[in-house]
Parts: sequence; C-alpha cells; structure tokens
Amino acid sequence: MHSRCRHSVSVPLSLIVSVLILLPTPLFAQQASKSDTCNQPMPDPITHFKIADHPTDPVSTRDGCWILVSVRRDSGGNGVAVLHRIGGTIELVRFVPIQGAPFGMSLTHDEKMLIVAADTQAAFLDVGRLISGQGNAVLGYIRDNTFGGAIIVNVTSDDRYLFISQERTATISVIDLRKARTAGFSTEAIVGGIPTGRLPISLVFSPNERYLYATSQEAAAAYGWPITCNPQTNPTAPPDHPQGAILVIDVERAKSNPESSVIASVQAGCNPVRLVLSPDGNTAYVTARTDNALLVFDTRRIMTNSGDALIGRVPVGAAPVGVAVIDDGKKVVVTNSNKYAGGSDDKQDLMVVDTARVAAGASAVLGTIPAGAFPRQLHLTADGRTLLLTNFASGTLQIIDLGRLPMQPVKR
Repeated sequence: MHSRCRHSVSVPLSLIVSVLILLPTPLFAQQASKSDTCNQPMPDPITHFKIADHPTDPVSTRDGCWILVSVRRDSGGNGVAVLHRIGGTIELVRFVPIQGAPFGMSLTHDEKMLIVAADTQAAFLDVGRLISGQGNAVLGYIRDNTFGGAIIVNVTSDDRYLFISQERTATISVIDLRKARTAGFSTEAIVGGIPTGRLPISLVFSPNERYLYATSQEAAAAYGWPITCNPQTNPTAPPDHPQGAILVIDVERAKSNPESSVIASVQAGCNPVRLVLSPDGNTAYVTARTDNALLVFDTRRIMTNSGDALIGRVPVGAAPVGVAVIDDGKKVVVTNSNKYAGGSDDKQDLMVVDTARVAAGASAVLGTIPAGAFPRQLHLTADGRTLLLTNFASGTLQIIDLGRLPMQPVKR
C-alpha cells in the first residue's frame, strides 16, 4: 500500500484579506446598511411633505425605506400614497386608488399585506406590488352589512386574526385572516362582532397579546352611566351623552366567541378616541377629545379596581386626537387637532408630556411642537428616531426628527 502524502500550502495573509473584501456582503449587513441609509435624518428637524387633500394614517416598513399613507381626496379617487425614504429625502413614487374612504391602516407582521379600513369595507393590498408598481396591488375587499365607519385595523402577531373597529355599527369585527386569503376575501372569513358603545375607535394589543384595548366614544346604554358630556360640535350646549369607555377584550375568546369577549371596562372621559400603551403595557394613555385632556390609566387596575384606574389627567389643547409614546416610554406626544373649529390654513401644535409627572396634571407638559392644520395620526418608525404625522386639513405628511426634537418649552 502506498501512503498518500499531505502537503500544506501557505497562503499569504494579504491574499486572504483581498479575497474576503471581494466576497458579497452578508445579507444581514446589507439590510443594516440599507436601513441606516433609509433612516438618515432629513436636513431639518421638521419637514412638511405635501401629499394630497386629506392624508389620514401613515405606516412605515421596519427598515424605514417605505412610508404608506392613506389619503382621502375631495374630488374622489381615494387611495394609498407610496413614499420612498432614503438618504434624508422623501419622494412620492405612486398613488394607488382604492374603493371607499380610507382611514386607519396596518401592515401584517410579515410585511406582505397592507390592510386599510375604508368605511363600509376593508381593503387588502400586496405590499410588494405597492412598492414595485408591477401588477394590481389590490388583492380584494371584504364588505358586509355589519360594516359601517370602519376606522382602525389591527392584526395579531401571527397574522392570523384581524380586528376592525366599526364606528357606525358600534362593533369590532373579527376576521380570520388566513381564511380571508384562501377564500378570496369573502364574508366567510368574518368570525363575528364584539359589541361596544357608540363610535369605537382604537385597537391596541397588550405586549403579551392577551388583551385588546379598545375605546368607545360613548358608553353602551346598558352601562347606565349618567349623561355628563357636552356635544362635540357645541361644547356650550347641555350634555347629551355619557362618558366613553376603555374596553378590555380577551383576545383568545374573541377568536371564537367575540360576542362575549369584553371582560372589563372603565369610564374614560368625554369622547375618548386614540389610545396607546407604555412599553410594559401597564399604563394606557387616552386622548379625551371633548375634555381637551390626556387621561392616564393603570391597566392592571382596570381589571381589578376600575374606580381607581385613572392615575393622571393632563390638560392639553383643543380636541386632541393622535397620541404616541416616544423616548422608550419617557414621553408622550399628543396632537391638538381643533377638529371642529379649525380651517385648512391653521397652525396647530403637538404637546409633549413627561410620563413621570402625569399625576401632577398641567405641569407634566414639557413643551409644544408646531404642526399643520388638524394634526390627526401619529406613527413612530421602528427605530424610534422619527415621528410621522398626518396633517389632515393641510394635506401634508410631517416628519419629525426626535433626535433634534424641535420643542418649544411651555411658559409657566
């Protein structure tokens, strides 16, 4: 038998380095580089980007490269604006028409589908086609006689169940999203409806997704709450409706028996509209529009002792709507919309609130940020560095660089 000789080969270190440099950049490194480029700050701390008549809700992809905005046009032709964000610039790439009047939107967690609440229907769009412009981006619609004033949508983290708040029918629709995809977006996918009071709006999952927190602008008559709130359009008129509510919904129960899935509620001021949670889920911040206030609740007490759940009441500007948590939960931003008295040329503002001082009321307000007319909806990008705002009446998307927070201190 002959033994085989093994020869070692010495390769110069310089050659190894050269080869490594020529190898393709790993995918994760490419994505990180792309994200850094897309999230590069704009030249100014505040940028107003003109879109169309009435932008309603902005969402962004996780890498920060694409911003999608639902838009309502006075002349018709409502739809979704597709904006590309890169290198400190934003460009309107295309506008995709959809049926209905679009309001709130949500991306599925795999970022393959955009779902739009559009009054009497929900629209489903292919994100890849929205971005590329190739093919029809509209996958389908779900319409049903239980739909009316569809305004906010949210999706479970497994992209299996969809929740839609229906203002005019006082329900939250529950949809099996997997069945919707396979059944051509037919009504077969509708599991049922969660009963609420009048004008349900916000839908926010707890961090562990055990609960869904919803707002109802007026409590259901069955609660028997007293009539204490003035009309939204005439605050000097006599009270004509009860306080609204935060509703706590058992998510698992809602997937099979939505009609009995509300497990707790608490009075939440006059016309509560938007709600957000602290990062740990223990605190809820709610804009009470007719009260001109930000109300702060301990979510654990809502379940156990609702009478003591309200832990802060911060007066803000006229008719607040949008609300967002920033700075890892240390601050909350509120939009002062002046919805029922403002015009398209108004200059409204946002208020920045110190979450550590909400029990102190007005002294929790740190300062203001200038905005356009009827600042409506806020969206924090995934990296936490940029706040997106739709100015509904002035037709702009406002981009706010939180690293250079352009805040004017309040005068005490």
